[in-house]
Amino acid sequence: MLEFDTIAAISTAPGEGAIAIVRLSGDRAVKIANLIFKGKNLNNVHSHTVHYGHIVNPETNVVLEEVMLTVMLAPKTFTKEDVVEINCHGGIVSVNRVLELVLEYGARLAEPGEFTKRAFLNGRIDLSQAEAVIDIIRAKTDKAMTVALNQLEGRLSNKIVSLRQKLLETLAHIEVNIDYPEYDDVEEMTNSILLPKVTEVLNELEIMLQSARHGKIIREGVATAIIGRPNVGKSSLLNALIQENKAIVTDIPGTTRDVIEEYVNVRGIPLKLIDTAGIRETEDIVEKIGVERSKKAISDADLVLFVLNNNEQFSDKDLELFNLVEDKEIVIVLNKIDLPNQLNIEGLKLSSNAIIVKTSVNNDHGIEELEEAIYNKYMGGAIEGNDLTYISNTRHIDLIKKSKKSLNEAVVAIKCDTPIDLIQIDLVRAWEYLGQIIGDSVQESLIDQLFSQFCLGK
Repeated sequence: MLEFDTIAAISTAPGEGAIAIVRLSGDRAVKIANLIFKGKNLNNVHSHTVHYGHIVNPETNVVLEEVMLTVMLAPKTFTKEDVVEINCHGGIVSVNRVLELVLEYGARLAEPGEFTKRAFLNGRIDLSQAEAVIDIIRAKTDKAMTVALNQLEGRLSNKIVSLRQKLLETLAHIEVNIDYPEYDDVEEMTNSILLPKVTEVLNELEIMLQSARHGKIIREGVATAIIGRPNVGKSSLLNALIQENKAIVTDIPGTTRDVIEEYVNVRGIPLKLIDTAGIRETEDIVEKIGVERSKKAISDADLVLFVLNNNEQFSDKDLELFNLVEDKEIVIVLNKIDLPNQLNIEGLKLSSNAIIVKTSVNNDHGIEELEEAIYNKYMGGAIEGNDLTYISNTRHIDLIKKSKKSLNEAVVAIKCDTPIDLIQIDLVRAWEYLGQIIGDSVQESLIDQLFSQFCLGK
């Protein structure tokens, strides 16, 4: 285990709550806590025990807080260091007073993600598991949570280790043939023997990549812009999808003046819904700003819900909006179907993957059909299974693609009867790319960048 100083941070969310936790980790965690804790002598307690007492300023003997304090001794902790967690009342003032006293008596304020970083550096978890921690925190759906938990438990790590071991055994065999050709009892590694070994790893990488699109959607969600002319029911659709009156709905065009964002769970897919201001010419300065933001949201969107009024004729403004998004993934929502049909969209040049869904949002009709259409668009044909290792992290996907590319180059070289010592270069490169996923070979700057995305107490 590496030697570090003792760090501390508030591990609970900022603001008022029932409790707040100040966490310490390091060789002096227990000693520092014992200096300010009035209760049992923490130097004599068993590991993984909880103790009632008070946090007291040693200089003034003033009681600052009533607490429950947990002592966890190395190596059976998250960081593999001594860890102390001080559970105090969840007020902003109370938790900050405890943290300030901890820092005054020898701890250092933790950097973002430093607790998890220490867990990685001390060998408690590998890099892919460390990245799963932040995925758990950010998970918006049960599926996203399950994928992150599987990664934290080592499902991806075990798969990567297994593939690297297969490559390593092959590389070792090649190395023996090159360095010790006189060993008659070692089978000669020929291209005909090498090809199926490389192909086996390639096939497993391909299966992992097949799950990558769906895994990435589950992890990151789909940025979804709701667009349409003013007063076609965009805000009503947003409210129906999130099942909450988030957006103000009136019969007055231009009610929505800014972009409204909200996450919603659509059958395990997190949608980042963006209700845009109706795009139209206006002299209102505030509404103009909203229209510009709407255009930016449309440009950044992965999916567009294009809302049309079934009770009105298709207009030049509708066509102008459609031309803005025709190259996007699109679902056309024909709203207000409870009213007489006046809409004709047969002239629209729809792409083959465009979907049309009929709704009456005010009557709660068609919402389930819309959710099913979105799910099928992104998860239709998804490989399902409890034993499936979903790849959802962009960094992991990129490294697996690079590893696959190196192995494909090795296959081409094998089929061209290239000398085995040259093929070995491609195999080593593939092995190293996979190692970067779990942190076996990774630059320190990348580690710092990854952990900087975490909150202070994690």
